[in-house]
Amino acid sequence: MSRRIVILSAGLSQPSTTRLLADRIGQAVQAQITGRGESAEMEVVELKDLAIDLATAMTTGGMPTPRLARVREAVSAADGIVAVSPVFTASYSGLFKMFFDVLDPEALNGMPVIIAATAGTPRHSLVLDHAIRPLFTYLRAVVVPTGVFAATEDFGDGEAGRTLTSRIHRAAAEFATLVLAEKTGVEGFAPIADVKKRVSGIQIDRAVTPLMDMLQEHVKHRDPGRGQQ
Repeated sequence: MSRRIVILSAGLSQPSTTRLLADRIGQAVQAQITGRGESAEMEVVELKDLAIDLATAMTTGGMPTPRLARVREAVSAADGIVAVSPVFTASYSGLFKMFFDVLDPEALNGMPVIIAATAGTPRHSLVLDHAIRPLFTYLRAVVVPTGVFAATEDFGDGEAGRTLTSRIHRAAAEFATLVLAEKTGVEGFAPIADVKKRVSGIQIDRAVTPLMDMLQEHVKHRDPGRGQQ
């Protein structure tokens, strides 16, 4: 069975070190999953391409554009996500936060997640555990132990570059283990964790009365004879 992985990159420039890191993590994840005999479908979402859609949703009471609705569906239906943000003012970017603000609160229930960030200096590395990890914990996602931080100097071929590569591979291995995990509890012998269903927030609740039924009911009350025709 193929696993669907969504990679969210909040980089703004072109080219972007944030997108570069996202691509490297995605390649490592795909290698880990395929190396365990499974296949993986990778989808990269550049959040900067959704900037206008996000602003529209934020200023219209959460009503998503068709493009944003499709991405929301893809995220909630994914088997895991990789989330990468540049560091702005000692935290994740506003664009990054806006995206998660417009998701349904139930969209990431139990979702395996790799968190990653880029910055010009290693001084910002604590952003992973002080800002990004708490965000996903609040959303009830399952964040892998190893976060991936990359400063500008980490993209070279020296010791810093090798350390970054090692962290990417370790995070990818942890992530693949979560994504490929199967329920192993035997009913009646071991409790099975109650994980809430993920909700994209796009679907219409089936318990809601269809519009046509509401109109017909309205006509019936105004003209009882018509409702019996």
